[in-house]
Amino acid sequence: MQSVTLTFALIVCVLVISLRPKYALAAYITALLWYPSFLAVSIGTIDILVGRFVVAVLLLRCLCEDKIRGKFIWSRLDTLVTLSMVVYVGAYFISQTMTFGVAVESRGGYLMDTWCAYLATRFIVTDRSKLISVIKCISIVLVPLAILGVIESVTHWQPFAPLWVYSPWFRGGRFISEGRFGFARAVGPFSMAILFGGAFAMFLPLVYYLRYEKKEWHTLAYILSGIALLGALSSMSSGPWVMVIVVIFCLVMERHKKFVKPLFILLVVMCLSIGIASNRPFYHVIASWANPLGGAGWHRAKLIDIAIEHFSEWWMIGYGDKDPGWGPQLGMGFSDITNEYIIKGVRYGLLGIIALCAVLAKAFRDVISTYRKVKQPAMKSLCWAFGSLLFSVTIAWMSVSFFGQLTTLLYCSLGMIGSLSSPKFNWQIPNRISLVRNRPARMVS
Repeated sequence: MQSVTLTFALIVCVLVISLRPKYALAAYITALLWYPSFLAVSIGTIDILVGRFVVAVLLLRCLCEDKIRGKFIWSRLDTLVTLSMVVYVGAYFISQTMTFGVAVESRGGYLMDTWCAYLATRFIVTDRSKLISVIKCISIVLVPLAILGVIESVTHWQPFAPLWVYSPWFRGGRFISEGRFGFARAVGPFSMAILFGGAFAMFLPLVYYLRYEKKEWHTLAYILSGIALLGALSSMSSGPWVMVIVVIFCLVMERHKKFVKPLFILLVVMCLSIGIASNRPFYHVIASWANPLGGAGWHRAKLIDIAIEHFSEWWMIGYGDKDPGWGPQLGMGFSDITNEYIIKGVRYGLLGIIALCAVLAKAFRDVISTYRKVKQPAMKSLCWAFGSLLFSVTIAWMSVSFFGQLTTLLYCSLGMIGSLSSPKFNWQIPNRISLVRNRPARMVS
């Protein structure tokens, strides 16, 4: 299987070298979506994923080509993302008991999955045309993946399941997918159903934005959005379902922006009131209520309690990759940390949480600032779509943690936001885009 993985990686690398930059980025994202991240090429103690082969070639091309490199302008978001990597890598080295060489291999792979993916996207996405082309490619690539997810959910057939035994981390293990309500939890080429559904939910607002494009894409946008929605639902997982609910809420609120601030204030007041009225932390109530598929909401609430209880143990540098030993308190044999904020603290200490929140805060601020600066509805709607993406991920991280392809796809999305908010970003919009506020796109004669 390693030869197949290497062959696939070489094919995508050739495409990345030969295609125009925007399609090279689309090829990279396609490889992330379709090739299992649990398959790797093992060279000694190093396991190299397909995405790492491809992003290395893609980033090298960006650095070598003057036309690509010349348009790149460093931003504050770039600085914060880079500093967050310094925190993650530095804390990891301090907390690890493994050999230096193994730690370098681990952090090197992590940087390729995150920082390199972010930079490659920043280099390539320099104008609206490139950004929309990448989104269009993603929307098309998601279609067969969503169909596969629906088939997998209905028939319980898992085409990628036999490949699990070839994983260098799970050799001989079984590929298990728990069913719900008579449906299988579609996993596709991902490691977990949560990650599979999360990919569709994350890109849903970007796909829906395509309604502003020329007439065939205006019609396709609704169809492709429906397909992406089915892909997210086929995971039969609470995390992606919550993301979908949040995305739909955000897209509805795009037409009712004046209610956003009052609703936010109301939400804060309700959380405080719930905590006082129920005589328990508000997140316990939310975890038991915001649980559309009846998953382990209590687990999420208990995890926060345990993290607070053991704060003095992890706040400085965290535990690194070591299990913090919270399993018995969770009724499990290991610590299943299904919260992105907590897992950053457990691995890298309090600075890890601060670094993550700083990147999110800056990304939100850039999106909001750009939204206020641009004038045309199509421009504003694009900012709103990225804001919806960020908000859905921020909420979902209270009950899930990202890894594998989904982490890399998120950093690609952050790279798009970094480019979108750049003062040198080319917003030129062709005359086929509707200039009527809050109206769908129409061809301009």
